[in-house]
Amino acid sequence: MSVVEPSPRATLQENSSTPVLETHRLVLRMPCIEDVNAIAELANNRKIAEMTATLPFPYTAEDARAFVSQAAFTADSAIFSLLLKRGEELSLVGMCGYTSRAYSPDPVIGYWLGEPYWGQGLATEALNAVIDYAFNATPLEALASSTRVVNSGARRVLEKCGFEWQGVGLWQVKALGASLPVDRMRLERKVWLARQAERAAEAKIVPFPH
Repeated sequence: MSVVEPSPRATLQENSSTPVLETHRLVLRMPCIEDVNAIAELANNRKIAEMTATLPFPYTAEDARAFVSQAAFTADSAIFSLLLKRGEELSLVGMCGYTSRAYSPDPVIGYWLGEPYWGQGLATEALNAVIDYAFNATPLEALASSTRVVNSGARRVLEKCGFEWQGVGLWQVKALGASLPVDRMRLERKVWLARQAERAAEAKIVPFPH
């Protein structure tokens, strides 16, 4: 898990043209006021907050409301609610997105998932969808991310999505009020393109010989 809170400069955009992404198990769309209670319920978890930079703990409905009010789609920012398909219903399970940060030359991508949804591959599925959106729909040349060095699971998710280790840095973790070491990661467009070619090659159907 890593940073996913929007930049304070972002403002709410009520625009019907904002993207909706769909994967095998998820629908990703812009956060809305109807998400507030579900966001607050899932994010109010010390295990989640301590693995992110900006999530407070406790996390209240007011925090969720402020988050939703700042969410925006811009040239270098996109924040998505993650909705799990349950038959005809959709259940909010977390957040994923990227936004500009003063400390990084590239937009920073991150995510969090509610604890009941850990270990199911949903983070990788969501992150790949948002990465594909970023490089398909915008001219961005790279995305950055960071994860606490003790969070090996989050680092594996980033590596599965093509991110490469860039070194160690420090995070100010809001929930702990302390600076802690993080692994800094980066994904360049050229690496993503190479991975896309590999995916396409793997997806080709080879006919059985007759």
